[in-house]
Amino acid sequence: MEIRLSKRMEGYEEGIFQVLNHMIADARKKGRKVFDFSVGTPDFEPGSYAMEAVAKAASDPDNYKYALTDMPELVRALTARFERRYGVSLTPAQIASVYGTQEGMAYVAFPFCDPGDTVLVPNPGYPVFSMGPALSGANIVTYPIYPEKDYVLDLSDIPEETARQAKLIIVSYPLNPVCATAPRSFYKELVAWAEKYEVMVLHDNAYSDIIFDGNEGISFLSVPGAMDVGAEFYSLSKSYDLTGARISFLLGNEKMVEAFRRFRSQYDYGIFRIVQIAAAAALDNGDEDVKAQCEEYKRRRDALCGGLRSIGWDFPDSKGSMFAWGPIAKGYTSSLDFVKDLFEKTGVMVTPGISFGSRGEGFVRFALNKTVPEIEEAVALIKNSGMFG
Repeated sequence: MEIRLSKRMEGYEEGIFQVLNHMIADARKKGRKVFDFSVGTPDFEPGSYAMEAVAKAASDPDNYKYALTDMPELVRALTARFERRYGVSLTPAQIASVYGTQEGMAYVAFPFCDPGDTVLVPNPGYPVFSMGPALSGANIVTYPIYPEKDYVLDLSDIPEETARQAKLIIVSYPLNPVCATAPRSFYKELVAWAEKYEVMVLHDNAYSDIIFDGNEGISFLSVPGAMDVGAEFYSLSKSYDLTGARISFLLGNEKMVEAFRRFRSQYDYGIFRIVQIAAAAALDNGDEDVKAQCEEYKRRRDALCGGLRSIGWDFPDSKGSMFAWGPIAKGYTSSLDFVKDLFEKTGVMVTPGISFGSRGEGFVRFALNKTVPEIEEAVALIKNSGMFG
């Protein structure tokens, strides 16, 4: 029998991280030492309070049943965290859990957009911002963000006709991959723009706890009027190192949250109760650990970006997130070619900017997933490669 795949599969090539992983695996088989800065997985351990909560909850057989709803202790812990951290008051009707923002973004447009509706996404930007809404049949239109404008969206760069056609806009700061932050004034302008053109806003708040140099990590929901025009994904993956637990939330506008929750109920029975218990423990107890982790990320950022500049690579400081973003070496026109050459000569693997959209070409992304000594060793290898001066 011939297995015939759907036509949509024609557009799904092997992901860039799978391609890079093949290169890494081949190098390791040959005995080479590899410094993998490509995938943004934190190397920190979850807080002991979260792991102890999991261990205790795992012995209760009731926790293996369908969850169906978010547990009251999780809702309480999340609302307390948002009040404490962002000054945002949430009600249970404004909260819906999801198995990670990646899944949330994959499905989020289904309850909000009909096939052909226009969704605006950043270029460069995280790939699922485009891929997720595209699954629903939405028309994806990218909006440009420029290094000359510190990668902060200038809403006047969105043509009037495009703004009037748009149903949903996806925004994220600090933005992966470009590591830019946006001031509160931008969010105020975004709310006014959304009201003017009647565009729903979806903000991905994944990295607001990893902010450097006095920049402000902002919840979109803390801006007056935001609850009227949009919602926000908030993830525990990067702040609390619960990446594999897959726990995130859609928060904000009640109608949007209710529609999303109702849509999810068609294919899911709720977040595993043990994961909910771990998340509640992290939200209740993890504030100081989050701050300490941010300081460690800053030390890594300084070692990487400052170290690269010291060897002749003009690599700017990351303003936020667990990544750093900078231009490829002179003489290269392809970020993928540069990444391959860098890896061949040094064993240092990074992510080519082209994987984040056409405007990412000419750049690369490092994940800050190595210790300072490891980063210093990698910088030394890059220096000795002769690729920079």
